[in-house]
Amino acid sequence: MSPRATKKTKLAAEVEERLAKALPTPVVELDFDDAWQLLVATMLAAQSTDKLVNTVTPKLFARWATPAALAAADLEEVEQVVRSTGYYRQKAKAIVTAAQKLVADFDGVVPRDIDALVTLPGVARKTANVVIGCAYGLPTGVVVDTHVTRVSERLGLSTEKKSDQVEAELMRLFPRDAWIAMSHRLVLFGRYLCKAKSPQCASCPLNELCRAREAEPVGPWEARADALGALVPPRPVRAPAAG
Repeated sequence: MSPRATKKTKLAAEVEERLAKALPTPVVELDFDDAWQLLVATMLAAQSTDKLVNTVTPKLFARWATPAALAAADLEEVEQVVRSTGYYRQKAKAIVTAAQKLVADFDGVVPRDIDALVTLPGVARKTANVVIGCAYGLPTGVVVDTHVTRVSERLGLSTEKKSDQVEAELMRLFPRDAWIAMSHRLVLFGRYLCKAKSPQCASCPLNELCRAREAEPVGPWEARADALGALVPPRPVRAPAAG
């Protein structure tokens, strides 16, 4: 291993240690009862917020509770239900056609295999990693969204721009059994503290590790880690589906 690779591996280990203290049991902020609901919610969350999506999905699933029901739904009616999430025409079409393929090819059961799951319309690796990781507890990769891309670049974990390349690098840096938790930690860290505008560098538990920090740290990193944990609203930890 080259000195540069060794340095980056050490950095990743330190990032994992500090974020694990801040967020010991991180979970996705989307509400769901099963893999199907999480799949739809994750698709709707693109260019939207989890909080907003959580107000829409109860109405959606009250009308179309199963993949078969949504597959047979009137597209314009679905559009009206998901309208507030933005890009509603594209999203409505995506979730309806995904439901149709899920019924036709997988008997209405969300596959646990990522190569199978990404064959559904509108489902890329990010969505698939969220669903398989959160609903089934299987580490298929690292979730890379805009938050994770930004955080990875600032910390120096990855300089890649394309999400699949960022993911590949993060998968090399973090152990496989940490992929699910680190996905959540990096997303939540970017969402609540290391924001695109006005990152809170002085109170960041990763300050000393970050090449892009804009302020000196205040207090020990452990205290800053606890403060980050307090920023993130608590959510119940769900057991993954068996099977």
